[in-house]
Parts: sequence; structure tokens; C-alpha cells
Amino acid sequence: MAVDSRGLDYEQAGELKIGQVGIANLRIRTLDVERLAAEMRERVQRAPKLFEHAAVVVDFGGLARLPDTAAARALVQALREAGVHPVALSYGSSENEALARALDLPLLAKFRAQYEPVAAATPAQEAPPRRHEPEPAPAPAPAARPPDHGEPGQVQASPVRSGQQVYAEGRDLTVLGQVGAGAEVIADGSIHIHGALRGRALAGAQGFGKAHIFCREFHAELVAIAGHYKVMDDMPPELNGKPVHVWLQDGELKLQATD
Repeated sequence: MAVDSRGLDYEQAGELKIGQVGIANLRIRTLDVERLAAEMRERVQRAPKLFEHAAVVVDFGGLARLPDTAAARALVQALREAGVHPVALSYGSSENEALARALDLPLLAKFRAQYEPVAAATPAQEAPPRRHEPEPAPAPAPAARPPDHGEPGQVQASPVRSGQQVYAEGRDLTVLGQVGAGAEVIADGSIHIHGALRGRALAGAQGFGKAHIFCREFHAELVAIAGHYKVMDDMPPELNGKPVHVWLQDGELKLQATD
């Protein structure tokens, strides 16, 4: 303990530093609280290692107008019940700042994820459609398990476009085209992308640490294996645009160019 000449302690009890962390940004496109909560609950159930208890910034920038305080508070509560933790509102106007104060949440004025306009829906083998069933009772997180190689891996023939999600349950996933910015591919096994990866790829979603991610052209927003993840700012810039292999070794996510 450091003291001055008068015997007074002048060291800080806590050291505050501003750093970069991987926080999920949830952009609200439709203010349907039940539907948003169901989507988030499904994400948590599919990839608990990554999403359960995750910090989420709520971004109302995709709406034509801000919701009122009651609607925003209902959404925040529904997201908490779905298994994530809204920690702030994303940037915006003075009205957005007032809403953040009413919700007792901070406003991250400079936090803004990159998005593409949502492409028109195209036929694709996507994740199961959104459901509106009542909220299930809490269940323990599933144990880590390898994919079931008794069944063939899932193949996604068409590109995965912004706003789309593809999930390969209990198996590997092969994407023959690209994964666009704002798109997401999830597999309980490994993920093979024959085109560019511009969105997010989450392998070993149920905790299978021997999963791998391969892509032909690396521009990822996020890659994750068994809950260990890296976001764009954490990735070596020299890998940009190259074929890349991602794997987990001793609890650390490894990325390496394969050419």
C-alpha cells in the first residue's frame, strides 16, 4: 500500500481501463416482444456456451420510430427471461438517450455494429421458422456432445444472406456459397464454407471442442468454437481475404491461413 508523507493512502481501490470486449448488438427490426424473445431463447438453447448470460446492447436503429418506455421495458425484461442480459442501448438521438435513462441503462453512443440491408428472402435450408410457443421451463444446459456422424452432414447450397441463420443440429455444416455480412451459420459439429465468410460462424454449438471451421475467404465478424470466440477486432488483419482454419487448442481459439 502506498502512502503519502502524512500517512494517507493515495492508491486507487479500483483501476478503471477502457477496452474492447465482444458484446452482442441486437438490432431490432420489428418490435414484436414475443417473437424477439422466442428468437433469443432459441439462440441460447442452440449455443449456450456462447449466448447464455451474454451481454447484449439493444439497438433500436432499425425501427422507424423509438418505442415508448413501457414497450422498451417489456422487451428488456423478455430478453432477460430468454437468457441474455441487456446492458445498454446503442447510439442514437436525444430521445434515445432519454429512453435509456428511463430504462436505467447506459447509452453507448459510439457503439454501432455494421449491417447490410436485409436481402429479399430466397429459398434456403435455414434454421427452423420462428415459433411462438409458450416459454418452456428452465432446463439445464446440454452436455457437450460430438455430432452424430450416423447421419450425413447438412449442405447449404445457396448463399446465406444478411439476416439469415442456418443451423445444423447434431452434425457438420457445409456451405457451398458465401456467408454474407450480418448472416449466421451454426453447427453442433464443424463448419466448412466454400466461399467467403463475412458474417458469423459458430461451430461446436453444444460444447463440442473438437469442432473446426474452414472457409475459403476470411472476412468474419465473429468465429466461435464451443463458446470460445473472437470478434473482428480480435482477429489478425493478415488473415483477411485468405483461406483460414479455426480450431480450439487448450481452451484457446486458434486461427491460421491454410494457403
